[in-house]
Amino acid sequence: MSIGIDKIGFYVPKEYIDIVELAQARDVDPNKFTIGIGQDKQAVPEPYQDAVTMAASSADSILTAEDKKDLGLLIVGTESSVDESKSTAAFLMDLLELPEDIRSYEIKQACFGATAGLQAAYDFVSLNPDKKALVIASDIARYGIKTPGEVTQGAGSVAMIISQNPRILKLDHKSVYMTRNVGDFWRPTFSKTAFARGKYSNEVYVEFFETLWNKYQTKYDVTADDFSTMLFHIPYTKMGTKALRTVEKSVSADKYKKLTKHYQESIKFSREIGNLYTGSLYLGLLSYLINAAQENEKVLLFSYGSGAVGELYSAEIQPGFEKMIDKNLILDEMKSRQKLSIPDYEKIYQVEYKNGTMVDPSEVDTKFYLSAIKENERLYKKLK
Repeated sequence: MSIGIDKIGFYVPKEYIDIVELAQARDVDPNKFTIGIGQDKQAVPEPYQDAVTMAASSADSILTAEDKKDLGLLIVGTESSVDESKSTAAFLMDLLELPEDIRSYEIKQACFGATAGLQAAYDFVSLNPDKKALVIASDIARYGIKTPGEVTQGAGSVAMIISQNPRILKLDHKSVYMTRNVGDFWRPTFSKTAFARGKYSNEVYVEFFETLWNKYQTKYDVTADDFSTMLFHIPYTKMGTKALRTVEKSVSADKYKKLTKHYQESIKFSREIGNLYTGSLYLGLLSYLINAAQENEKVLLFSYGSGAVGELYSAEIQPGFEKMIDKNLILDEMKSRQKLSIPDYEKIYQVEYKNGTMVDPSEVDTKFYLSAIKENERLYKKLK
């Protein structure tokens, strides 16, 4: 039985900031941000948007009545959860009008959560071939205004329907993985912004990739020549470049040139949106599918979540995959966004909804939104 991604959906907030303007406002050489970090724009969510509303938006873009009827599992991977008890997935039941006979939960392991969900969905469908699973990555990456990590912020969501006979990406069910207790990145329960040891995190990320790539080659008797593309977790686009460079000495110049060219196609969306945490790898996949992918390609995907968990797995792009992706809709969504000035972005960033907050729906510019906080409970609505 073949199992994998049958549909893939996407949501990005409608406003962004220009990274050159951010650099100028912070008295930094713009090249440090656009070349050294590898970013051009950064998505900025409104205060009434969060992991729940963005997850609903990305899933809503692909779900049909038939999909909902066939769903048996819903998993949300996020490190931007809004409740320490209730899962992000539970909030989505009403917003997406899903049937009750669904197993749903949330996975948190830094940026690895969606990959953990994807692998769990594979197992679920293999045991329940008449059912589908919905896996959503939804996050807001925040580090704070005028902090070193500010340039690597972002927001958005990627949703994937997993089923048998997938029409986009067939998972090979070949993977290697590893876990270590690493202090490279963390966000205590009292903090809305993350703490990180940036240089150390980069080192661990590259080490995980090298270790897993060596294990994968040994376990499955393959080389880089067996794959046309390598896709990476990309919280900022230069991070994946550092991992890809470790392959250069083991392949021909032509092969490395091809891998690099394909990598550049996979980071186009990330350069325009920024960090999606759990969704970063899958935003790269979507970017590659839209900008360069060919049917029957064998691809290798590297997932990494600080703390730290890494997994390397392979998949095959399916014939006719492009018919399952609304390319024009996604590109239009990217192009229609509005640029914010840096002062306006800073004002939005500092808005904090508290108990008793009521949101005026006339000021909402999204289909799903946080409508109120009553008795410390977050309430959501869908615009008619």
